[in-house]
Amino acid sequence: MLDELDRELEKRGLHFVRYADDGVIFVKSKRAGERVMRNVTRFVTRRLKLRVNEAKSGVTHPWWSKYLGFSFTSTVGDTRIRIHSKSMKRFEERVRELTARERGRSIGQVIAELNGYLRGWWGYFALSETRSWLPSINGWIIRRLRAYLWKPWKLPRTKVRELMRRGVSRYRAVQVGNTRKGAWRLSKNGFVKMALPNRYFTQTLGLVLLG
Repeated sequence: MLDELDRELEKRGLHFVRYADDGVIFVKSKRAGERVMRNVTRFVTRRLKLRVNEAKSGVTHPWWSKYLGFSFTSTVGDTRIRIHSKSMKRFEERVRELTARERGRSIGQVIAELNGYLRGWWGYFALSETRSWLPSINGWIIRRLRAYLWKPWKLPRTKVRELMRRGVSRYRAVQVGNTRKGAWRLSKNGFVKMALPNRYFTQTLGLVLLG
């Protein structure tokens, strides 16, 4: 049925994209956008007898809009596809869920589940042309896993033993192992990172990072 809408938009010379019942129409000004919005809404409701979701419809700049999880960024005429902030927020929420200690999973199970999610998510969003955020988000994922491993080492002597077993000197291991700082703060500690480096997660445990 929406093929009829496509033909109507083409007849009017409008630039648009549509996927299923979700679409975006591009015009040159806000005034033109408001006019097209009124006309298209009238066409959809009266001609096609369909309801327009007003909560998800509106006139805005391309870089403020969200379409299929994507948006745009523009700097001095250089327009690029980016991942919308809401999509990133949902991504981070899901990673937090998968790396929550309360789930009672082994680190191997967590990484297996995480890999499945990361592969699927990046398989969809790899279309993004802005990737300067990749190192920081990958580092954040590894910090989550580092904290996941640290938290069960509850007793100071356990922390000291595990740090020493992974190459930290006894003096530094005692210092770090007896601190009262939480797992998240210690996940960026230099000696904890020495004991649990990035390559431990990617090479030894098989974590697949984005990018």
